[in-house]
Parts: sequence; structure tokens; C-alpha cells
Amino acid sequence: MAVLNKIRQRSVFLIIIIALALFSFVLADLFKSGGLSGQKNQNTIATINGEDVTREDFARKVEGFQRNRRNVSSTQAVNQVWDMTLQEELLKEQIEKTGILVGDDQFNMMLKQVYAGNPNFTNQAGMFDRAVLEEYVANLKATSPQAYAQWESMEEQIVLQAKNQIYYNMIRAGVGATLVEGEQAYLLQNESVDLKYVMLPYANAENVEVSKEEIKDYIKKHKARFEKEANTNIKYVYFEEKASAKDEKEAREELEAEVSNFNAAEDVERFIASNSDMPYDATFKFKSALPSENANQIFNLEEGQTYGPYKENGFWKYAKITGVKQIADSVKLRRILVSYQGSAIDQGDFTQTKEQAKNLADSIAEVVKADIAKFDELAPTYSDDPRSKDNGGDLGWNRYSNARLTPEVKDFAYNNTKGSVEVVENQLGFHVVMVEQANNKQKAIQVATIAKSIEPSEDTSSELYTETTKFEMQAADGDFDKLAEESSYQVKKVTNIKAMQENLNAALGNQRSIVKWTFNEETKVGDVKRFDLPSGYVVAKLTGKNKKGLQSPEEASPEVTPILRKEKQAKLIEDKISGKSMDEIAASENTKVQTANAITLSNPTLPGATSEPEVVGAAFSLKSGETTEPLAGKKGVYVVELVKKNEVTPLNSYKTFANRESNTRAANALSRVNEALESSAEIEDHRADFY
Repeated sequence: MAVLNKIRQRSVFLIIIIALALFSFVLADLFKSGGLSGQKNQNTIATINGEDVTREDFARKVEGFQRNRRNVSSTQAVNQVWDMTLQEELLKEQIEKTGILVGDDQFNMMLKQVYAGNPNFTNQAGMFDRAVLEEYVANLKATSPQAYAQWESMEEQIVLQAKNQIYYNMIRAGVGATLVEGEQAYLLQNESVDLKYVMLPYANAENVEVSKEEIKDYIKKHKARFEKEANTNIKYVYFEEKASAKDEKEAREELEAEVSNFNAAEDVERFIASNSDMPYDATFKFKSALPSENANQIFNLEEGQTYGPYKENGFWKYAKITGVKQIADSVKLRRILVSYQGSAIDQGDFTQTKEQAKNLADSIAEVVKADIAKFDELAPTYSDDPRSKDNGGDLGWNRYSNARLTPEVKDFAYNNTKGSVEVVENQLGFHVVMVEQANNKQKAIQVATIAKSIEPSEDTSSELYTETTKFEMQAADGDFDKLAEESSYQVKKVTNIKAMQENLNAALGNQRSIVKWTFNEETKVGDVKRFDLPSGYVVAKLTGKNKKGLQSPEEASPEVTPILRKEKQAKLIEDKISGKSMDEIAASENTKVQTANAITLSNPTLPGATSEPEVVGAAFSLKSGETTEPLAGKKGVYVVELVKKNEVTPLNSYKTFANRESNTRAANALSRVNEALESSAEIEDHRADFY
């Protein structure tokens, strides 16, 4: 009771303490989430010149992109949608400044371009009809508000596309070339010089050192060239989950236990379905279709003979030949497809029943058996195959190894002789098929194979997990490289990882989770973590975390060091050159004077050297007989003498060259405009926080 009384007496004091504790908790969470702007950051993918790209809109675009593209990963979709969104936003701002508008005629023209191939919006003549489209849109508005809203969004995109087209056309029109520039292009390609030169290669100069300070100074003088995104570096050990020798032995023993039952089985297809880790394949195969390692042994067997066990592509296998026959390597086919109401290709267009379709197909087959020329007459009228009906049902040549035929049609085509005609049924309808020609019949075999997968056992997987976890724990506090060396693990590195990168290298492939971990604010340099992969584990250590800015001397060294080394070597070579004439210089350097004829500025390549535009350009400024001072080129130091300048015949008009130059500039202008808009924009990119 005494304690309760004291609590009552000090209740106000306690309430204040609790309130302060709650307030501090809220403040801490607020600061952690980015202050008062945290809510915005949670819903904003990016900000482009002050305009926010919302998370919802961006996610919807990504979802749509993935829906319309196959084999595209989430990160690939995000990056491609980002490129499109960025371009769209930057262009939108420019279009607003220029005041570009889209008139009705241009909008209609864009509609026609977009929907010209859509059969829903064509008239009886097969041409795009705006009235048909308007009727469709009116129907959407009356029956489906959601679909109509999507249509309005599509209209906005078409208008935007038209504005972009106008803007780009204006850019193209502004980058044309004049006749004077056409003349310059003509001279650049055709005017040439004959030269004598001495080349003193850098490779023969003494080696020179390039200091860290020199690299740093070079970076400062060329800042734009060495700007970098935020990036991270890791080192890692990959632990592959693979079967042990014991696992392999057990898989073979399991297969061998089934061999006698397999040899005795009357229904091999059912036996394989119940006892094999690979499905039954009834296809007859040529030798070329068999795995090369065992092709000779298997292909030379007779029907009923067996081969194995043998190891192949992660399986232990045992094969039995269940059929041998002669099959054409390729066939030329004609086909009339008669479909019906409810078939796999019916979209509400067919009215005839399955029975009626069969009767029609049988009738057609009888007619073409009597006269194969009737295919040309009957196919356009009766075939439901839009690809071949208008050319007499001709399916062309089909090779057995890659024929794009349904199984039923393929089975008939390669198992019958030239001139054979038959009605073949499948889910598409009734196919009246004729083998027009059959070439190069050869031996093919049918192989029934039971297989047992060679996979890691639970014990093997458990041992690998224990091994990986042990290394992770030791590496977290110890020397990563030393521990790996002690256990004979191979340490690999990945550097310059970008925030929206997905693929780390050829060995690891797409590992978005590792990339996100390296950029996580809570991950510090030196942290170690294990990652689960479908094929094993990776234990990674974060070795570097670099903010956006200029490259460090270490990062820029591979590019800058050769440049500075050449500059130093060029100076050393120039200082030691003795002699005034070409022959004297060549003799003093134990080399020879070389010649080069008909060298143009458009192709400034010297024999035995490389492309040397600055050296050749200097030669064009000389008079015949004049010699340059030593010139630092790409491959060495040059001294050049102009022998002769080969003048070209002036043209009456340089319009052709001017047009060609205009087209080249126009082709490059759009990408350069986009690059310029992006480089001058203020962009806050938060994609990595969400994906």
C-alpha cells in the first residue's frame, strides 16, 4: 500500500517521464527515416529537375514492362523503365519551353501508325478506319470506365510521342551541313600526302615511374573525365554445392538396381515414368542428335541391345534401343487445315462442328489423292492456316532436327514416302497433309533411357553448410585472405559495383541481394556475410564503399598511368634526339626512314604504326620539303617530312557530301541531345532504396 501511495503522489512526475520517453522514441524513428521528409522518400523513386517520380506510377510501368517482355529480370526492367522515364521527363520540360502542340491531323496520323496493323480498327477494305476506332472508344466509355481510362492514358502517350517526334525533327533540322562543310568533308576523304618519317617507339625508351601525386594532379585537370558514381568493392569465396564421390557412387548403385527390371519391362514408357529422373523420349534420333561422348557406342547398337551405365550431364544413365528405322532428313510438305468450333485455335469464328470438319477434311483428302494439283485450288478456300493458305498450303522444306511441326504432323511426314496424303488430327483440327518430297533417308534410332540424377545428399549439403558457416564466423573477426588460404579456398574480387547493378561477374551472375547489402547504410567496410545461392553459398566481405565524386588515384591509375608514362618517355626521347636531317636522326637512333603515301585525314594510319591523327594533321600543315619538330604520337615520337601534297580535283557541287554529313550529324544528334539534357539536369535517384 505504501508503494501505491507513493506512485499516486508522484503520478504527474511519472506521466512526464513516460511522455518524454515516447517523444524521444518518435524523434529517433523520425530522424532514422529521414526527418520530416521521410514520408516523401518512402513514396518517391526519383526527383528530376524538381518533379517527383512516384513509387506507384513507376512500379506500374515496371510491371507492364515485365508483362510485355519475356526473360527480363526485375532489375533489368527497373533500369530500362528508368531510362525511358528519365528521357520522357527531360523531354517534357523542353517541349513545354518550346510550346510544341499537336494538331488533329498529326494526332490522327500517329493513331494510324500505332493501330494500322490492328484488325479491330480496319474497314472492309482492310484499311485503318478512324470511324471504327471512335466507335470502339465510345463503346469502352459506355461499358467499361476502367478500360476507357486506360484508353485515355494511351491517348496521352500518343500525344507525347507526337510532341517528341516534332522536337527531334527540329533538332535534326538544326544540325545540317553547309556546302562549305561538304567541301571540307570531300577534302578530308580525298586530299592526301606522301611522307617520310622516323618513328622512335616508346617501347624502346627507358621505363619511368609515375607518382600518386602526378595522377592526382591529372585527375584535377580533367575532372569531368573521372567523375564516378557511388560504388562498392567486395572479396568473396564461393562454396559450390555439388555431389560427393559417395553421392555419385550411390546414384550409380540405385540405377544398377533397376537395370534387370528395365530390361524385362514390356512397357518401357511406363517403367521410365515410374523409375527414372528423366522423362521418356520416343523421338527417333539421328547420330548427330546424340550426345557426342557416347554417340558411337549407342548408335551402333541393334534393336533390343543396351548400353551403360554411363555418366552424362549430371546423370547416371542406362540406354536400350527400342526401335531402328530409315527416316528422311528433310521433307517438303503441303497442308490444308480444317478447324472447327471449340478447337484450340477457335476464337468464336468457326461455325462448323468437329464432325463436319472431319467429313470436309476426308473429302479434300480424296480429291488431292486423285490430283495433287488441287492443293493450289482448295487451300485458299478451305484452309484455316493463314500462313500457308494463299500459297497452296505450301509449308516448304522442314529438316527433321528442327522442324516446326506439331508432333502428329511430324510423325506422319517423316514416316511416309513421297506423294503420301493423309488426314491427321490434333487439337488444332484436321490436317490434310501431303509429303511432296522426301530427301536423304538414313538410319535413326529410338532410345529408351533410365537415368538417376547425381545430386548432393542431405549429409553433403549439411557438411557444406557447416563448413561455410564456420568460415563466415571466423572471417568476421579474422584475416579473410589468410583463413581462405589455410583452407585452400579461392578468393575472388569484384570492384566498382554500382547501386543498381545486378550482374556481379560471369561466375556469380545476377546477385541483387549482395549488391543491396553492400549499399545498405548499416553495412560497414569489413563486414562479412553469407549468401545462399541456388548452387551453393557465397561468403562476402565488403572491402570498399566509395561515395559519388572523383576517382581516387588508385582507381584512375590504370587509365592515367600509361598517359603520363608516355608523356615522360616522349620528353626523354625528344631530349636525346641528335641530328638535323631525317637520315641523321634515323642513324643516331639505329632505325630507318620510312615512307607513307596517299595518307588522308579521314584515315590517318601510318604503315607499321597505328592511327596517328595528330602526326598526320601536322604533316598537312607543312610545305613540300619541310620537316616537323619531334611529335609525340600514340606509339612513339615522330619526325615527319612532307614529300608531296596530293591535291584533288574540285567538284562543281558539294551537295552530295553536304547531305551525307547532314545525315551523319542527324543520326548522332538525338543521343547527344539526350546526353546533354541528362548531364545538365538535377537528378535524385532513389531506385536502389526500393529495388
